Amino acid sequence: MTSEVGKLNEEGVDGGRRHFLLVATTVTGIAGAAMTAVPFLASWKPSARAQALGAPVEQDISKLESGSMVKVNWRGQAIFIVRRSPEMMKQLEDPSLADKLRDPNSEQSEQPEYAKNDTRALKPEYLVLVGVCTHLGCAPLGRFQPQDAELGADWPGGFYCPCHGSKFDLAGRVFKDVPAPTNLKVPPYRFVTDGVVQIGVDAEVA
Repeated sequence: MTSEVGKLNEEGVDGGRRHFLLVATTVTGIAGAAMTAVPFLASWKPSARAQALGAPVEQDISKLESGSMVKVNWRGQAIFIVRRSPEMMKQLEDPSLADKLRDPNSEQSEQPEYAKNDTRALKPEYLVLVGVCTHLGCAPLGRFQPQDAELGADWPGGFYCPCHGSKFDLAGRVFKDVPAPTNLKVPPYRFVTDGVVQIGVDAEVA
């Protein structure tokens, strides 16, 4: 009788141990899988280093106000995204503007084919530029107001480089008689949606 009771107790203890080991193993396995998944999922998101090397970046422009500019970092460079107002577009349509520009048709300047037009843009309302002066790499400033007090009564609005005085129009085209040799560069970009721009990927144009 005593032997049978002892045997039952041993079986109960062994069963308890097996249950404990099963639970412990399962929990450990789940935790291990979760720890493995975290870096795996994180790898889907481009790292800062990958972005610096050229990974595409996206920018929400759905709330960008007319006449305003937002800056995005891509490949260690500032990218300017300007939502041009109707008044700014009117300045670009001025027929006398071309005579003041060094490269009005962007023949000697760097931009994708789909941005080789009068507005240098996929969509005329939105201008996307590399915010680096083509003279010595300074950062131009957005001086969008015409007849700026510092830049003179004939200033139509555009970009001004404070380092050496280079000037660009509202399409990033360089004016004559300034140090910068070419227009501001246009990076590869596309519209993922009407309100999101992706920098670093060329648009597919039919």
